[in-house]
Amino acid sequence: MDLKHHYLELNDGHFIPILGFGTYAPKEVPKSMAREATKLAIEAGFRHIDSAYLYQNEKEIGLAIQSKIADGTVKREDIFYTSKLWCTFHLPEMVQPTLERCLKEVQLDYVDLYLIHFPTPLKPGEETIPRDEHGNLLYDTVDICDTWEAMEKCKDAGLAKSIGVSNFNRRQLEMILNKPGLKYKPVCNQVECHPYLNQSKMLNFCKSNNIALVAYFALGAQRDTWMDQSAPVLLEDPVLCALAKKYKRSPAQIALRYQLQRGVVVLAKSFNEKRIKENIQVFDFQLTSEDMKTIDGLNRNLRYNAGSCFDGHPNHPFSDEY
Repeated sequence: MDLKHHYLELNDGHFIPILGFGTYAPKEVPKSMAREATKLAIEAGFRHIDSAYLYQNEKEIGLAIQSKIADGTVKREDIFYTSKLWCTFHLPEMVQPTLERCLKEVQLDYVDLYLIHFPTPLKPGEETIPRDEHGNLLYDTVDICDTWEAMEKCKDAGLAKSIGVSNFNRRQLEMILNKPGLKYKPVCNQVECHPYLNQSKMLNFCKSNNIALVAYFALGAQRDTWMDQSAPVLLEDPVLCALAKKYKRSPAQIALRYQLQRGVVVLAKSFNEKRIKENIQVFDFQLTSEDMKTIDGLNRNLRYNAGSCFDGHPNHPFSDEY
């Protein structure tokens, strides 16, 4: 199934497929799995592929995209590829060289969307998040607006069609929106968003500023070492399971459909072939307004990604309400 008619227009005039394929996986998952899963996703009809420097899988994702272009499944312009600038590359002079390295890795001339991954600059050159002997986070004070100006230059250079942010709170988004001499607004804010954390305030704020909200962990999250192991499993929620039964769908399809009906661009992450094919079958049914309200009622402000690695950072985005 091709998602030809399922696009959202961004504030810079480009179009983003409203359903995307997420490629993050815990470290212990072999990178080759990301390559195979991305091929399966493109074959199933996904055209929006989301990755990042942090995931350390862009080479494999690039190989998957290239193989699907080579066999005639897609053309480059059919694919919407997102990458992200990691926190150790926020210095303005590092932004474009970092994107150029990404493009080389993924074998593309441009990314469709480049995001600032977190609003928390860290010391350049550190692959891990450094702390001093007392456990305090070591960070550089880089003005997020200076980083944003460097992102704008990447857009002007044609290296990124669109630019946006990820994991920003309202205050941090407003810093960019109110920046003197702003050339391009962020086209989106990619945040954790699912029925347990429905981000309704952030969604309203983004809509009022013509910024798309992109949802990651829309199906809950895999049990990664840095996550709260006692957090409930979203797709086992009795309400989602009851609705899945009612609509003869999977709980994942209900969770994805919920976001689409709210006007959210949603990322579906699975490396399982059956579920990849299932996750794209979300355009031929509709939840009633009553069922949408019922899912709204599941909100409990639960974050699978609490960003605890940034505890103590003055730019920690999750210290604010939204």
